[in-house]
Amino acid sequence: MTMNNEEKETIYYFAKKIVEKGLAVPAIFLFESTKYISFVAGQTLIFLGPILTFFVSDEKYYSFIELLERKRNVEYLITQIEELNLAYKNK
Repeated sequence: MTMNNEEKETIYYFAKKIVEKGLAVPAIFLFESTKYISFVAGQTLIFLGPILTFFVSDEKYYSFIELLERKRNVEYLITQIEELNLAYKNK
């Protein structure tokens, strides 16, 4: 099953936010260490949703969590963060 454009855009949006805030390295560490338990991590993020949606819109947050519950999407997110971080540093 491949990702559609909307899913890719959602992942790109969050990857960009992570890089802009200077959190690329901790985020990559977190996602690499939890990608094999991504479903459990997704459920934890749902639990933390009422607090974390203070910073981003509810719709984007919960669609992002749904994407993170699949390992291949976590791999794609890590790749996007790495690419954006590299481009950001080369500016």
